[in-house]
Amino acid sequence: MSKERKISILVVDDHPIMRLGVAAIIAAQPDMEVSGQAGTGEEAVRLFKLHPPDVILMDLRLPGMSGLEALRQIRQCDPKAKCVVLTTYEGDEDIHQALAAGALGYLIKGMSHETLVDALRRVHSGSRFLPPPIARSLADRTPNAELSPREREVLSLMVRGKSNKEIATALGITEATVKCHVSVILLRLEVADRTQAVIAALQRGLEHL
Repeated sequence: MSKERKISILVVDDHPIMRLGVAAIIAAQPDMEVSGQAGTGEEAVRLFKLHPPDVILMDLRLPGMSGLEALRQIRQCDPKAKCVVLTTYEGDEDIHQALAAGALGYLIKGMSHETLVDALRRVHSGSRFLPPPIARSLADRTPNAELSPREREVLSLMVRGKSNKEIATALGITEATVKCHVSVILLRLEVADRTQAVIAALQRGLEHL
């Protein structure tokens, strides 16, 4: 493949060791090269505009601007931008949000480097790449589990241990309204109480601590 142009990859991860390790795996492939490395979402957007790569390899958990927000901004610049997510987040909501933002592949850190390389090639060729565990997690997602922006706000404060009264004060609404929102949240998450709602929210990636 010496005469063919290599697939250029922008590696985005806030952990230098992880970033260097992934970059080394990519550089070792005869058909790939690393076009740049970023440790923040802001840097990823800047590098994308400077040297648009063929594929972005994006972590979701970044300081400041999240990987998800960076992906959204990049896709606003170029709706055809191709992205593979490489993250520790395994929740169905994380996966759903990433794909909704335009990611074509979703990998969990700890998967084999063969899977990583395969994902980059497949996404570069225009295909989607979702390994079986990711596809299963997405298939198990409750279809009506979408929370409204206000319900997400209430859930976020629940996760932080706030009472109904504290949530009402924080959001400038009545305690009765908060109780209504909590009831809807429990129903949508298919749980019996607040504690289960908080656990479900963290497991599924609706909230992160």
